[in-house]
Amino acid sequence: MSTPTSLDLPDGVRRTTIHTVRGRFAALEARPASGVCEREAALLVPGYTGSKEDFLAILDLLAHDSRRVLAVDMRGQFETPGADDAAGYSAAELGADLAAIMAATDARHLVGHSYGGLIGREAVLGGAVVASFTLMSSGPAALTGPRADELHAMLAAVGAGEDALGAGAGQGGSGGQDLAALRAGIAELWHAYLEPQAVAAGVPGHIVAFLGRRMRGNDPLGLVLMARHMLTAPDRTAELARLDHVPMLVIYGEDDNAWSPAAQENMARQLGARRLCIPAAVHSPAVEAPATTASALTQFWDAAESRARPRPAATQTA
Repeated sequence: MSTPTSLDLPDGVRRTTIHTVRGRFAALEARPASGVCEREAALLVPGYTGSKEDFLAILDLLAHDSRRVLAVDMRGQFETPGADDAAGYSAAELGADLAAIMAATDARHLVGHSYGGLIGREAVLGGAVVASFTLMSSGPAALTGPRADELHAMLAAVGAGEDALGAGAGQGGSGGQDLAALRAGIAELWHAYLEPQAVAAGVPGHIVAFLGRRMRGNDPLGLVLMARHMLTAPDRTAELARLDHVPMLVIYGEDDNAWSPAAQENMARQLGARRLCIPAAVHSPAVEAPATTASALTQFWDAAESRARPRPAATQTA
């Protein structure tokens, strides 16, 4: 999970709720100090077990360039209400949520971190109106390797292994899953493994407490179904590459331990996207290298807007 280094709201950043035709979503909103938003707004989407707070270190930096910037909790994440049933956590439905958020806020630049990148891809392929799309530490398809093994182990630990969701999953209802037992399993996973891991890593106590509230605040069914999607997501890179009118950026840390840097580099090449590999960063560039990440996003967004802006007609002289 991404671990914020601070929970203090920077100047110009406030907590808010975004109301859409698909429900309400908890968000952080950053506006420029002048109050004048001259550039297109941006929407930042967190990864699995993450939240809007994962972007706290870059929100004010991004807004400084005359831009409104929003970071959200997706459906079922932390402070956003969960779906009514398992069908609400399909990739297509979560992508439709992002499209609705963008429509409600007039955001045109979309950034998806990790799992948020997979869902951002669904939004773009589903017809969301975007001026640009950024995949941050997000891969072309299902998670593999050690991080996939960790997800399988987590699902087993909370009682949601290969067959636990039952035949009804994804067809409305909870798929036979005992939500109370799932919630208890997630709480136990936090106390027995994730909390000690955070403490051993030297994470400050108040940040550890926040991580615990966030983990337990996730909708348990959503947590399971999102994990299962990360382990089975198809490669839709070729489909995305056909949208050659959408400027794209692939940004990741040189030591990414989820999708490999090589896989992300290859994805960027197939997409014809700009690419930035950040030295010394791992899987959370917005936390690990905020200044570099904010600068890269701002330059990319500015370039995308310049590309879309009509050129003035040539002036003829006698």
